[in-house]
Amino acid sequence: MSKERLYIFDTTLRDGAQTQGVHFSIDEKTKIAHALDNLGVDYIEGGWPGANPSDTEFFQKGLNLKNSTFTAFGMTKKTGRSAENDPGLSAILNSNTNAVCLVGKSWDYHVDVALGISNEENLENIKETTKHFVKNNKEFMFDAEHFFDGYKSNPKYALDCIKAAYDNGAKWIILCDTNGGTLPHEVSEIVKEVKKSIPGKNLGIHAHNDTGNAVANSIAAVLSGARQVQGTINGLGERCGNANLMSLIPTFHLKKEFSDQFEMNIKHNNLKNITQCSRLLDEILNRKPNKHLPYVGAAAFSHKGGLHVSAVQKDPKTYEHVDPEIIGNSRNIVVSDQSGRSNIMSRLKTIGIELAENDPKIKKLLEEVKDREFIGYSYDGADASFELLARRIIAKIPRYISIKEYDVSVTKNNQDKIISKAKAKLEVDGDKIICEGEGNGPVHALDNAIRNNVDKLEKYADYLKDLKLVDYKVRILNTGTEAVTRVSIESTDSKGKNWFTIGVSPNIIEASFRALVDSLDYKLFKDNAPASN
Repeated sequence: MSKERLYIFDTTLRDGAQTQGVHFSIDEKTKIAHALDNLGVDYIEGGWPGANPSDTEFFQKGLNLKNSTFTAFGMTKKTGRSAENDPGLSAILNSNTNAVCLVGKSWDYHVDVALGISNEENLENIKETTKHFVKNNKEFMFDAEHFFDGYKSNPKYALDCIKAAYDNGAKWIILCDTNGGTLPHEVSEIVKEVKKSIPGKNLGIHAHNDTGNAVANSIAAVLSGARQVQGTINGLGERCGNANLMSLIPTFHLKKEFSDQFEMNIKHNNLKNITQCSRLLDEILNRKPNKHLPYVGAAAFSHKGGLHVSAVQKDPKTYEHVDPEIIGNSRNIVVSDQSGRSNIMSRLKTIGIELAENDPKIKKLLEEVKDREFIGYSYDGADASFELLARRIIAKIPRYISIKEYDVSVTKNNQDKIISKAKAKLEVDGDKIICEGEGNGPVHALDNAIRNNVDKLEKYADYLKDLKLVDYKVRILNTGTEAVTRVSIESTDSKGKNWFTIGVSPNIIEASFRALVDSLDYKLFKDNAPASN
């Protein structure tokens, strides 16, 4: 039996760009579009040509997509103008796309309040807009704005709106939960009713996440007959975001309820690109990835409790609903004070250290981890610091840079400008090296003192030039005059692999210094730098 076709429509470049604080350059839009094309989504909505210079230029550029259909967005014609003489429609028609997706009102309340026209005029606008684009050989999609609210208010008129588009040649009717307030059971019931008037193969769903149900609503719509799903990478979108395609695409591919029934343009082998696609967006936005995102998050397949790890090692399906490698992610065995031997051994295996279960070094490392976490360390979020600790106890790690002394000062001048300075005395191959730097804080100054003087380190200069601190976090573990501070540092380099280090001390500078030194050591170790003599 042949499978039905399920279509994926990405609107990251338009709906996602409406997120507060998000603005895509043309180059960034191009990168995202090509990542989506490589993944194999059916439609990529590029924005609204004519609405702003950036979108207009983006559509004029052309993308040469291989797998996806480039799509322009807009709205139905204005009352009092013919479709042929509407400047907004002209810009969309002349865009470099074969498909267009136009939004129109389907809630009689909005027709009255927002547009200030009659219900009949709105239907005429939808009808004439559809005919105009179909006549010009564009694949036409109608986004029925606020459809679910409109249907609950006046079902006959909401249906009249979408039929005005469908009856005049629209290929797709997209039912929009524009304010994100509809619940899954309502979506299911309404889509089933709509199917009595419009075939499911021509219906789509566009869900917002204001109740946290955008993914669930999209699934409910598909189970009820819709065959196009709209959403964004990582659920990006205004307010609470849109349906997250990074959750929906793997679900449709890997869950039997959908994989047995549907085929998609996204090939199964391409699923391995989805985690990379998710993280590319975060990189472009300069945002720290949400490690708890389903499927693609760094913690999506992390295991901490010893009993869980033992079970996962015997059969990953015990606590993993899919194989993480299929979607380009990886299993992560977390080491913490809750760890057992299985955690330690599994984590060691991932870093290339194989030991027998009864090796006394396993017990020594486990006890060291628990002792350190008792005083404030937390290795479940500091993979690099754990690896360094393990190698120092179990194996050997080369000696690189010895930092003998450091001095940090903070002063405030007559212009109320606060200046932080740092001076560090380093030793490499027996040579004493003095490094100085300034920063917007004492830790930044200490970091600059070391990294801005890498040329003085000679044999390590090339290794450290691309080192960059991505994030710095401080947590006070207890209060009072003997408070203990925990510092976490996230680092990266030109290879794009991030690592996390940690330092703990009653003194915030010393805690930061320990985390920073671990970051330097890990960078040199992973790049196979030579040991110091």
